[in-house]
Amino acid sequence: MVAFTIAITSLRKNIKLDLTFSKFVIKPLIAVAIMGICSYFSYVTLLGIITKKLATIVSIIIAVIIYILAVISLKIFSKEEIQMMPQGQKVCKVLEKLKIY
Repeated sequence: MVAFTIAITSLRKNIKLDLTFSKFVIKPLIAVAIMGICSYFSYVTLLGIITKKLATIVSIIIAVIIYILAVISLKIFSKEEIQMMPQGQKVCKVLEKLKIY
């Protein structure tokens, strides 16, 4: 946490980077909390149904999907940032059709 604070302070000071606290700290923490809670409960639910190893793998897959949905719904990335990603134009078109962005 200390290294993160020093890095952010240095970036803001040296290259005049405008980093909002909510976009880079609060929203990702909310997404991580949602993902963690969902993955825990999916693991506990699946544990009684399937083997431990398979429950772990399925819970990780569910966690990844939940995290992606949380990042999209919290709008952590702007439309321009999404377009810069690989296949970003296609992703943007899908999100626009779904009226998310």
